[in-house]
Amino acid sequence: MEDLAPDILRHRLLIEGYYTIAVDEAAIASYFETLTGELSLRAYGAPTIFTPSGLGRAENEGYDAFIPLIDSGISLYVWTSAKFLAVVVFTCKSFDAAHAVQTTRDFFGMSTLVHQEF
Repeated sequence: MEDLAPDILRHRLLIEGYYTIAVDEAAIASYFETLTGELSLRAYGAPTIFTPSGLGRAENEGYDAFIPLIDSGISLYVWTSAKFLAVVVFTCKSFDAAHAVQTTRDFFGMSTLVHQEF
């Protein structure tokens, strides 16, 4: 992909995979607190967590969540019936992607995951 703004630092990481723990709003808030702490990222607000139960297809039910960072944000999408999740870390500062992947794997007890920096 062509870098249209090489003068703007953007560090992005996508993590997807299957998790083994019970995920609810408290777990999501705890994950955001854990990940931001581990990566030394600063949140400037509380996480926003949505659970659109009954509004779409049953197989897509779960959570959509976001935490705003001083240097951008982190989004989390959870499919509860499939026990699958996707995390997008988007920052305007560098972070240790391998540490983000390991923190996410450990927190959610992920059995299988893939990740891509871009």
